[in-house]
Amino acid sequence: MEENAILKPPAPPAGPRARLGGAIRQRLASARLDRAELAGSLGDLGTFLPLLVGMSAQNGLGFASALFFAGLFNVVTGLMFTIPMAVQPMKAIAAVALTEGMTAHEILAAGATVGTIILLLGLTGLIDALNRLVPKSVVRGLQLALGLKLLIKALEMIAGTGVVLGPDSYSVAVLATLLVLALFFSRRVPAALLLFATGVALALWRRPDVLGSISVGVSFPAWDPPAWDDFTASFAKAAIPQIPLTTLNSVIAVCALSQDLFPGERCPPRRVAVSVGMMNLVSVWFGGMPMCHGAGGLAGQYRFGARTNGSILFLGAAKLLVAIFFGASLMAACEVFPASVLGVMLGFAGMELALVARDQTSRTDAFAMLLTTGAILGLNIAVGLLIGLALIGLVRYGPFHVEEREGANG
Repeated sequence: MEENAILKPPAPPAGPRARLGGAIRQRLASARLDRAELAGSLGDLGTFLPLLVGMSAQNGLGFASALFFAGLFNVVTGLMFTIPMAVQPMKAIAAVALTEGMTAHEILAAGATVGTIILLLGLTGLIDALNRLVPKSVVRGLQLALGLKLLIKALEMIAGTGVVLGPDSYSVAVLATLLVLALFFSRRVPAALLLFATGVALALWRRPDVLGSISVGVSFPAWDPPAWDDFTASFAKAAIPQIPLTTLNSVIAVCALSQDLFPGERCPPRRVAVSVGMMNLVSVWFGGMPMCHGAGGLAGQYRFGARTNGSILFLGAAKLLVAIFFGASLMAACEVFPASVLGVMLGFAGMELALVARDQTSRTDAFAMLLTTGAILGLNIAVGLLIGLALIGLVRYGPFHVEEREGANG
């Protein structure tokens, strides 16, 4: 070593705040905002808009508060992940709310319950164990049943208009359906966004006075927590069915899909579970709807062109601006939103949810899935899940265990 060499002490390790700031700067640097990212940001609106508008119009959920927190957590998610991670409504809770008439506070309580359990599973590392315990066939049966419930509810809403011609009628539902089918494979024009705009236009046609109630101002979500009775009322019928769905679809499946679509990016299940838990535990006290990260949303945004977190950051900023500057005045438009258009939106959202069940190709799994679906539709969700789990246990591990031959479909 040379005599004049100066020995520099090692740099002190960076503190948590410095590490967090560096990680955020790195994720912001990876974000792109081009035409493909803008198009990709709309890829999940086909599920988001129907469920948000449906719960606002049918259950009294605060549209502006729900939109505010959806936008806020889009931005937070864009700062946590470099991939276009979706922020979606919890579909099981939404489906139960729309088909069984839950109150807005019961919806919020169910989201808080699920968020607490998923957060604990993430912090303790039990998320993987729960995924192994709940068979995919039973979860698919739940998804199929909820999708069919939404479709049935959609048809009842359309039939309830009782009018052949008019701004809210059978003819509007037929035209809306044809529009969705025409744009079904379009990557440039999101059908849900166009349907939403059409529904708003028809609502203003029917009730021009609503336009005067929509005002520009500054508003933020207010403190409006659910009561204890809301937690007890929503636990069995909404929280319990959502837990396996969130575990499998919003944590395990989304992490697996992210590895397929973005092989170089890390998406640990624990981080995703903690993110889902914190979203709901923060927003529930201010009217934010139950939210999660979904594999379907990630796939939809990727399909429309999203490749970075730039699409999520843009979408979150847009939602926040609309919620803050239009606020609660948007609720009046939701209340007069045409049932015929909303029914079509919910119907296609239900079919999208039900279509995931097509991956159950073995005879045993398909049988368990269909029995679970039938029991849920005929009895209730909790009993249907128990029946499905019992059947799988008897066939795979009990006295009726048999080895199914590969390809034995008939």
